[in-house]
Amino acid sequence: MARVMVAEDDHKQAELVRAYLTHEGHEAVVVTRGRAVLEQVRLAPPDLLVLDLMLPEVDGWEVCRRLRAEHTLPILMVTARSTVEDRLLGLDLGADDYLTKPYDPRELMARVRALLRRAQVSPERAVTPAVLGVGDLRLDPDQHEVTIDGVPVTCTSGEFLILETLLASPGRVFTRAQLLDRTRGSSQNVTERTIDVHVSNLRRKIERDPRTPRYLLTVFGVGYKLGPGA
Repeated sequence: MARVMVAEDDHKQAELVRAYLTHEGHEAVVVTRGRAVLEQVRLAPPDLLVLDLMLPEVDGWEVCRRLRAEHTLPILMVTARSTVEDRLLGLDLGADDYLTKPYDPRELMARVRALLRRAQVSPERAVTPAVLGVGDLRLDPDQHEVTIDGVPVTCTSGEFLILETLLASPGRVFTRAQLLDRTRGSSQNVTERTIDVHVSNLRRKIERDPRTPRYLLTVFGVGYKLGPGA
């Protein structure tokens, strides 16, 4: 059972989502205002946040931006804004998935299950945890932690999975499609452009100069690979 926070000011929609979450055995907490979301997450972080963008007081864009600077919890954005630019902005701010209204609640539950699976530690990791690294970059799958030169780096679950995939196979070139399959779970709305957004975000976090990366190298016309960091 997971604890899922539903940030939605439409009471009818919030209760529908709560009912579906409860039916699947989760604990659902409904919050209707952006400021309250920030306060409650800081007091008791949920396992996942379903975040509507059109919240009063503090909108969902700002909520996502602030929380991502402090937490790695999975964030599923839900909104009527459906342009590609909106989806990319949501991912750029740190959302792990993006669902447009109107939606089938069954699809929402599938997205929730996929994000929760991605956030869990697999049995293999629990038995034989191994820290992956190159240069000053370290990734601990067991603790779900990333550090650069000993300084912790906050990553979304999608960013973490991309970095873990590359670190596990140094020098191997992965296509965007391969990385997309690794990160998207059940979501069909994300595209290969999503991988570019995640990589761009990661470069800002771990590279000394994102314009001349040492770790996340582009293989033009193919995809990405892990560099030596030297």
